Amino acid sequence: MSGSLHYASDTFTDRISNLIQEVKGKDTLVFHCALSQVRGPTCARRLANYLEEVKEDGGIKNIMVLERGFNGWEAAGRPVCRCTGTPCKDESA
Repeated sequence: MSGSLHYASDTFTDRISNLIQEVKGKDTLVFHCALSQVRGPTCARRLANYLEEVKEDGGIKNIMVLERGFNGWEAAGRPVCRCTGTPCKDESA
């Protein structure tokens, strides 16, 4: 998805502080994986727990999970990007 950041679920916990720095000024984060059934929701919960533990929200007010995940997003005809940039540079534009 254009403008998205990629944080792999297997290294997510070690990179939470990096994510918080990268999203400064954003108040809403939407997590997803292929179906948003395990990895996306797990990472969203890890971030929420981390923010609660360190008592720092970095301006993040909403942590959401994309219903039906990336596969559902794509199947609905929503725009996708397959670039390798981080953040995504939206090669289709």
